[in-house]
Amino acid sequence: MQKKVTNITFDPGLKEDIYWAEVLRGLWITNRHFVVNMWRHTLRMFGVKTKIRPAVTYQYPEEKRPIHHRWRGRHRLTVKQNGAMRCTACMLCETICPCDCIHIVPGESPDPSIEKFPEQFTIDVLRCCFCGYCVEACPVDAIRMDLIEPEITGYTRDILFTKEFLLGQTKDRPWEKWIAEEEDKVEAVEES
Repeated sequence: MQKKVTNITFDPGLKEDIYWAEVLRGLWITNRHFVVNMWRHTLRMFGVKTKIRPAVTYQYPEEKRPIHHRWRGRHRLTVKQNGAMRCTACMLCETICPCDCIHIVPGESPDPSIEKFPEQFTIDVLRCCFCGYCVEACPVDAIRMDLIEPEITGYTRDILFTKEFLLGQTKDRPWEKWIAEEEDKVEAVEES
């Protein structure tokens, strides 16, 4: 049994002609934006301010981008007025976290009026998706994500935020020590 083969001929029509016109129109718009913005940037460079901002580009080190007031920044733990930690180790933030990046080890509090407190509180920032569920789930407002720090990770790729770091008691970044120790081990192995 033979298969029937159908030959289809294609003649470009009006639809295809309009396509090329739209391509040219798009190139015209792109080039116009480039020339206008370049002219405005040049005027700004020479000190002539224009009413219209040149482009949506921020000249980063000198000009910071405005951050929205509801921006979810780096995590922080809050304290009470007497300086004690607000967190009661209820484990709600650890339970609701979709990335499983919060780890809490509860312990008994020395204060008899408080049932428990977190002995360890760590957040694995590399796993965190910054959804804010932990902030919403906390019944005592112990964890917040309102620190305006656009540079969330450094060159060393921050790994774990400890309780002391989240409380602001220390600026030490323990992962930097850990990375330095690992690099020393690698160098020792390479030398031997």
